[in-house]
Amino acid sequence: MADMNLMEKIVSLAKRRGFVFPGSEIYGGLAGIYDFGPRGVELLNNIKRVWWAANVYERDNFYGLDSGMFKNPRVWEASGHTSGFSDPMAECKKCNTRIRVDKVLEAIGVTADEKMSEDEINELFDAHRAEIACSKCGAHDFSRVHKFNLLVKSNLGDFTSEGNEPVYLPGEACQGIYLDFKNIVDSMQPKIPFGVAQIGKAFRNEISPRNFLFRTRELEQADTQLFIKPNENKDAYEQIKKERWAWYLSLGIKEENLRFKQHENLVFYAKDAWDIEYNFPWGFDEIEGIHDRTDYDLSQHMKFSGVDLRYTDPETTEKYIPWILETSMGMGRVFLAVLADAYHEDELGGETRVLLRLSPKIAPVKAMVSPLLKNKPELVEKAREVRAELKKVHPAIAWDDNGNIGKRYRRQDEIGTPFCITIDFDTLGENPDLKDTVTLRHRDSGEQERLTISQVAARIRSSIE
Repeated sequence: MADMNLMEKIVSLAKRRGFVFPGSEIYGGLAGIYDFGPRGVELLNNIKRVWWAANVYERDNFYGLDSGMFKNPRVWEASGHTSGFSDPMAECKKCNTRIRVDKVLEAIGVTADEKMSEDEINELFDAHRAEIACSKCGAHDFSRVHKFNLLVKSNLGDFTSEGNEPVYLPGEACQGIYLDFKNIVDSMQPKIPFGVAQIGKAFRNEISPRNFLFRTRELEQADTQLFIKPNENKDAYEQIKKERWAWYLSLGIKEENLRFKQHENLVFYAKDAWDIEYNFPWGFDEIEGIHDRTDYDLSQHMKFSGVDLRYTDPETTEKYIPWILETSMGMGRVFLAVLADAYHEDELGGETRVLLRLSPKIAPVKAMVSPLLKNKPELVEKAREVRAELKKVHPAIAWDDNGNIGKRYRRQDEIGTPFCITIDFDTLGENPDLKDTVTLRHRDSGEQERLTISQVAARIRSSIE
C-alpha cells in the first residue's frame, strides 16, 4: 500500500538533518537535481565503499575502473543510444505539462512494450485517453505521443566548426567498461571469467523526474560486467543473483522489502533480465538490474570501431567475443531505499521519537561523544580526550554539547548514530568504582550501560566490521 506521507517525512528529515538538499534551491531549484549534504555524502560514500569491497576487494577476478564521462560520439551510435534511448512523451494541451506515456498507462494497468513504434504507442494511448487525466490541471486533452531521446547534448572543444559532431554526457556509466575491455586484457592479462566494476555518473533528460532520488536527471550508477565464455552463462547468472540479493541484506535492508522481478519483454540482444525491487513508499520498484547481455556490446563496438575485441584463450589460443553478465545499480535509489528502510517512529520514555535504524557500517556517524554539562571544563576536557581515543577506531565520531542530554540523543537518533557516549562526574572519579567509565546509550533500544573506554572502543569496532 502506498504511503506518500512516509515519503514526505523522509524528504523532510533528509533536508533537516543534512542528508539531501534540493539542487540550486536559492534560485528556486532545478527539477531532478539534488545535492548530498554533509551527512548524506558520508552515507553515500559508505554505501559505495561497501559495494566496492564486495565487488572488487573480495573477488580475485574483478578489476576496478573509472572511465571518463565524455566519449567519442560514435560510442553512443554503437550502443544504440542515439536512436533507441527514448521514452514516449505527450503534452497536456491545456497547461503544457509533459507526461511519460508508458508510466501513466502502467498506472491504469496497461503495458506499453518498449519495442513499440510511435504509431503503436499512439494507438494504445488513444484507446485509453478517457482514463488519463493531467496530474496538474485534470484535463484529458493530450498531444500525439512522440519518442523523446534522453541523451543530454553538450559542447566540447571547438564546437563552432562546421561538421563538428555533437558530444553527449553519458546516458549510462557502463559503456566505458566495454571501451576499455581490450586495455584491461592487455595490461592485466586476466583469464576468463573476469569482471570489471565501476561507479560513474550518468545523465538523462527525464521527461518527468519524480519520487525524490528515485528518478533524477543526474545520477550515479554502480555497474559490474562479468566477461564469460559464450553460452556459459546459466550458472554464473544464478550465482550473481544470489550475491546481489545477499548484498542488500548486508546493508541492513529487511528481506520482506525486496523481491525479484523477471522482465517479460526482453530487448533483442538480451537472453535474460531480472530486477531487484524495493518496497518504496509508493510500492515495489527497481533498484538494480541484472542482465544477460550476450555478446552484443563488444560486437557492436568491434563493428563500429574496427578494432578486434575478441578474447584469445591463453591456453587453447581460441578466439571469441565474450558474453557479458551485467549488474547495474542506481546509487540514489539504493540511498533512498536505505533511508526508507531505516526510518522508524516509536515511543521512548513517554515521548514519540524519530530514528534511522541504519546499519553501523554505513551510518554517517558511528558514535557521538558528549559531556553531561558543557559549562564544566573538567567534563569537556575529559570528553574531548575520550573522543580523540575513539577516533582511532573510526574518524566519524561526532561531538555534541548543544542543549540537554535528551535533545542530543533525539538529534543523534534522527541522524542514525548507533551509539551515544556521555562523560559525567563518575567518569572523573566522583564514584571511585566508576572512574574512567562512561555511559554508552544504544540508539535502537535507548538502553544504557556503563563501560570502560576500551570496552566502548571494542563495541564500536565490532559493530562496523
